[in-house]
Amino acid sequence: MIDIAVADGNPLMLGALSDVIDRDPRLSLVATAKSAEAFLEVALRANIQVGIIDWAIPNLGGERLLEVLRAQRNDLRVVVYSHDGSPAAARKAMAAGAAGFCSRQDSTEQLLDIVAEVAQGRMVFPFLDVRSLQRDPLDSLSDKERAVLDLLAKGYSNQKLATELEISLNTIKYHLRSIYEKLNVNSRTQAVAVYYASPAARMAD
Repeated sequence: MIDIAVADGNPLMLGALSDVIDRDPRLSLVATAKSAEAFLEVALRANIQVGIIDWAIPNLGGERLLEVLRAQRNDLRVVVYSHDGSPAAARKAMAAGAAGFCSRQDSTEQLLDIVAEVAQGRMVFPFLDVRSLQRDPLDSLSDKERAVLDLLAKGYSNQKLATELEISLNTIKYHLRSIYEKLNVNSRTQAVAVYYASPAARMAD
């Protein structure tokens, strides 16, 4: 069975999802949370395989919650559901580090099927062309850039990166700019999301 936790600020939605999950023989509901902070606490103390979060979860919001989770628990895979079911919303969730995406307008059965697929290591983003994921974006990085990104994914700060790799802070910043450009991202959070979507990174885990 797949151990999961659910986060939604709406008690009615939280209760409805809990009931549906309890009836699914594939899933085991470990915990529920009404805020991003409560979900984070659960994620750090419980052995959860998959989290289901509302993109608008109070108080941090889904994007910031995913950023914090990536720094604390790299093994936790998260499925986002949102009122905005557009391709742009799906891409934003993916860039933030989600492993799957579902619109609130979709059926609960579809959401739970996505959870099951994500638990098996798949990235599930309806509307997005998954064929683009077959070409590993990390292949474009130099050995030094790959070393920087490997440590960045572990939550290293710029100063810690410089110390670990024995290079200057300015050189670290240069490498980060180059990584962002090659991966077509704008932040370290997005770069780490691409890292964890990479087949090479999943094989290393």
